[in-house]
Amino acid sequence: MAAPLRIGLAGLGTVGGGVFKILDTNVELIERRAGRAITVSAVSARDRHRERGIDLGRFAWVDDAGALAARDDVDVVVELIGGADGPALALARSTLDRGKAFVTANKAMLAHHGLELAELAEQRSAALKYEAAVAGGIPVIKGLREGAAANQLDRVYGILNGTCNYILTRMENEGLSFDAVLGDAQRLGYAEADPSFDIDGIDAAHKLSILASLAFGSRIDFGAVATTGIRAVDSADIEHAAALGFRIKLVGLATAESDRLFQRVHPCLVPHAHPLAHVDGSLNAVVAEGNFVGRLFFSGRGAGEGPTASAVVADLIDVARGEIGPAFAMPVARLSPMPLADQDAHHGRFYLRLTVADRPGVLAELTAALRDAGVSIESLIQRGQSSDGGVFVVMVTHVSTQAQVQAALDRMAASANVVGTPMMMHILDF
Repeated sequence: MAAPLRIGLAGLGTVGGGVFKILDTNVELIERRAGRAITVSAVSARDRHRERGIDLGRFAWVDDAGALAARDDVDVVVELIGGADGPALALARSTLDRGKAFVTANKAMLAHHGLELAELAEQRSAALKYEAAVAGGIPVIKGLREGAAANQLDRVYGILNGTCNYILTRMENEGLSFDAVLGDAQRLGYAEADPSFDIDGIDAAHKLSILASLAFGSRIDFGAVATTGIRAVDSADIEHAAALGFRIKLVGLATAESDRLFQRVHPCLVPHAHPLAHVDGSLNAVVAEGNFVGRLFFSGRGAGEGPTASAVVADLIDVARGEIGPAFAMPVARLSPMPLADQDAHHGRFYLRLTVADRPGVLAELTAALRDAGVSIESLIQRGQSSDGGVFVVMVTHVSTQAQVQAALDRMAASANVVGTPMMMHILDF
């Protein structure tokens, strides 16, 4: 049997601990599937003395994670530090530059520097693996890069952030406010003390930019992802969406429209009949649509010790087998710098929620604003009262452009009869 694959592991948090558990628990199975043993040689973390429930005496300790790449007893480095830049990026560069395989769960680093790292990996004939960076334990990277390789993919979208999905699910099931559920999520460890990356959609945007590159053969363009989080979603929106036959989800969507790249993360009304509507709690799901395979649906746990560590070890098995291949399904030189689609020109139906003064003539004023912008109304409901004494007005438009709907909203927002900021959400119609 071939010599063991020797790992240098940087980062001993939740996922790092999970990697050790899987390697120890499934040691024989992993060796049979990999064709050789996979062992840990050296580890590194910020605090050497923290209790982790792991016998670290079995491994060499390295204070500087960057030194892992240079060790003679390390064939592959696993990076679980996090962060788009800093030590994680330095470690990635030094590992790949030495021609060693690099496995990471770091979506932020890949969204910002993935092309550079993939090019370096190609130059050094080294493997760059990152299944754990998107959707945790769901094998969506391998699914798109390999399983759907024969297809032209025109659309990839899904629920890419478990924290947001957990918050929206509890708001719906328990009738709670956003702030109340966020506080619970922080206490339970589903959300960070500073939850901005999750609830403002940045985490989902990192993942979407990676999926778009894989799906369309485009160069990663995280900066082009139009991103809106869930802070403005009110419990009233959840109730109104349900009455209209929808559930609200934070959806990341990327399409290749007329060879133009469209990327957006936004709270979205999903019809009850769509499979994404039934992805609850902290689960993730990704949908890809190919010209021969049709709709592919991937769903499962998108974060946490077990799922993410499982994806890391799956990558290690690939490395042990000698599987390299281009990180983004084709060589970096073949990735297309696709021009960007105009977000304002995007067509679709929209959900609008306004709080208005309860007086005669208000509805006529609102509908006039839509008419003047060229937007027609599919349905309108006026129900419930806001905490400030206003009345909720909810409308669903017929297919319009985002620019038309935004123009109507701007005019409505300027009215003395409209209280606060109107809410606009897209409707998922495919």
